Amino acid sequence: IDNALGMRRRDSGERQSPAAVTLEEEADDSRIECAPTAGDTIAAISTPLGEGAIALVRLSGPDAIAVATKIFRGTKSPDELASHFQQFGEIVDGDRILDQVMLSVHHAPRSYTGEDVVEISCHGGVLVSARVWEACLHAGARAARPGEFTERAFLRGKLDLTQAEAVIDLIRAQTDLALRSANEQLAGRLGERISQLRDDLISLL
Repeated sequence: IDNALGMRRRDSGERQSPAAVTLEEEADDSRIECAPTAGDTIAAISTPLGEGAIALVRLSGPDAIAVATKIFRGTKSPDELASHFQQFGEIVDGDRILDQVMLSVHHAPRSYTGEDVVEISCHGGVLVSARVWEACLHAGARAARPGEFTERAFLRGKLDLTQAEAVIDLIRAQTDLALRSANEQLAGRLGERISQLRDDLISLL
């Protein structure tokens, strides 16, 4: 997995917060960093570095909804939301409002990673997205490694290896041909062909 995914892990733009160095200087390391394990709940800013209208902060793992419930204030809490519906509300740090956001919950296994996933669409400033991400960490998530969301999708059978590798090809496509090729690979066509060839070879043994 490390060879196949690790070298190509810049999957869906998930990045460590641009304020990560500042956060490490300002915050207690024990609150933010921990040794990664498969059962952790992870968080990342999934949109590129820079200013824009919207940034996406994504959570995945067994406690994703619980983490979001700690920091979200709206008409309904995340643990009350139906899967794949959005809720308008605020991300808070204690009594302080960090941002107004749209939050959606994706219950396992009907999510990108196959785990419970929460997606927070906040305003796209560098600082505000970093603070929302930081709030997730302080509520119990840990910072995701580059490509870890796609890695989890692969490990849980949501994507095969060819599809996992196609994610980065799709993001980096510079021509229509490259875009079409990546989309076909992401749709599973290459994986299906490889599986067919494998079955044919096994039948010859």
